[in-house]
Amino acid sequence: MKHIKKLIARNFTSFAYFYRYLRYRIFIAVFLSIAVGMLDGFGLSMFLPLLQMVNDADAVDAESLGNLSFLVEGMEHIGISLTLFSVLTVMTLFFVFKGIAQFSSKSYRIILQQRFIRNMRLQLLDRLNKIGFKDFVTSDVGRIQNTMTGEVEKVSGAYVYYFQAFEQFILVMVYMGFAFFVDLKFALLVSIGGGLTNFLYKKIYENTKGASRKLTKDSNTYQGQVIQHVANFKYLKATGLTALFAKKLKTTIKFIEASRKKIGIYGAILDSTREPILIVVVSAVIIIQTNVLGGGLGPILISLLFFYRALGSLMNMQNAWNRFLARSGSLENVLDFQNDLERKVFRDGEIRLERFRESISLKDVSFGFGSVRILKNINLEIPKNASIAFVGESGSGKTTLVNLITGLLQAEEGETAIDGIPYHQLQLTSLQQRIGYITQEPVIFNDTVFNNITFWSERTAENMERFKAALEKASLLEFVEGLVAKEETELGHNGINLSGGQKQRISIARELFKEVDILIMDEATSALDSETEKSIQQNIDDLHGQYTLLIVAHRLSTIRNVDRIVLMSKGKIEEEGNFEQLSQRIPKFKRMVDLQKISL
Repeated sequence: MKHIKKLIARNFTSFAYFYRYLRYRIFIAVFLSIAVGMLDGFGLSMFLPLLQMVNDADAVDAESLGNLSFLVEGMEHIGISLTLFSVLTVMTLFFVFKGIAQFSSKSYRIILQQRFIRNMRLQLLDRLNKIGFKDFVTSDVGRIQNTMTGEVEKVSGAYVYYFQAFEQFILVMVYMGFAFFVDLKFALLVSIGGGLTNFLYKKIYENTKGASRKLTKDSNTYQGQVIQHVANFKYLKATGLTALFAKKLKTTIKFIEASRKKIGIYGAILDSTREPILIVVVSAVIIIQTNVLGGGLGPILISLLFFYRALGSLMNMQNAWNRFLARSGSLENVLDFQNDLERKVFRDGEIRLERFRESISLKDVSFGFGSVRILKNINLEIPKNASIAFVGESGSGKTTLVNLITGLLQAEEGETAIDGIPYHQLQLTSLQQRIGYITQEPVIFNDTVFNNITFWSERTAENMERFKAALEKASLLEFVEGLVAKEETELGHNGINLSGGQKQRISIARELFKEVDILIMDEATSALDSETEKSIQQNIDDLHGQYTLLIVAHRLSTIRNVDRIVLMSKGKIEEEGNFEQLSQRIPKFKRMVDLQKISL
């Protein structure tokens, strides 16, 4: 069994991929397709006795059906006399049952398609959420967005056309089976005709697959460029660079549409040549059957019925297969993307942190991206409910250090621990659920004020009370109360309806609403005006002793009252102390104070 699975995985990659999600259900769909073909074949077989009755009402030659004569003989055996009515009735029943089987087959395929797409989307989302932050920030964002949205839709189409081709292949085999029962020579003709058409289309298949791969690659590039264009629109507009950057997008668009054009032309060739080829082969079979093989009119007609069905299914299979190949690049991309995410899955520890109780410690910690070393030999102790500020020039490693403390990044050397538990043994999600993180760039969701702050919590009396308390602490209550829809006001995409300061206060209120032990503020007041900053700063001062406060700041006025300031330089901790101590004994810090005109 293992050898069979390896053989399928190696030679039937697409089938193995679909099987991963659908398992035994695929074979139920195969059985239903076989049932459709068998019932159709039996129904078609009844045409010959029907034609014989039209010519001679008293003569039905069962032998003319070849090995399918058991149908007529079976009717006689169970006492059904061969009349026009009885033959028509049996033929009708076969096609009625075929219709039922066909409905069941198509309905079941739709159910499987929905199951496949749902499970694939859920698995992609689950795997994306499980990769490490370091791997995420070094990933191709355009590829992630394109794969999670557009490529998944194309894979849905690939699934449909793959199993359409698979179904038509089954029907070809069924009709060929009937053909073998009726006439071995006819079956060989069908095989030759099918082989020739497949040979003609082989080059088209290869070209379609190549164009599909290029289309997927260019689509990933385009998604990344669109993200950059939207994110940097203000800068591009203000500096007159929109046309220059748009030139890059236009070039990529041309590449994408050129690939689409190729795929479309190849599909048109298949569609337009299908019927002419079908007629050519049908005509050749008639000539061979009558002039070379000396066949009679009755066998020729039944042969033509099976031949037409088989060749029609073969053409349908070729068309469906080409449409599948047109989307095969997307299927390969999603499979590679899933495998890439699987390789990057972060291996979490097993110990769950219920509450932060004592301290966080970093011992001889170093970290870098590739060969670039960002932090070097960091030793730091952070007691519970202490307030610690990190200051230093840009690039000194402040934010990276905070990311290590939160578990977003993992130390390459040394050890980070909380309450004596090393991070590599910890379920980091349990730690991160105890953290409130207020970033320099406010996170605003396209939803109401209430949902942004409560993160879609239920509107219970307790939650409403906590919501209003968070608004007040973030100096936001008066603003929200003044809105027409109050807390139900929609904030728009990325908070487009808010000023920079209002966005930041929404972000701050969200973290204050949560039940956390550690509150991190990474340049959290950078977008606020002086009056609002002073108000929020007073509220932050009031939180001293209630939370463990970790503050990354350039504005030294916001950290004047913290317990300890960590001065960083070039990835190292240069000095530690409170505001007064560093101002008096560290010239570098004193210059920073003087430049910001802070009175001592």
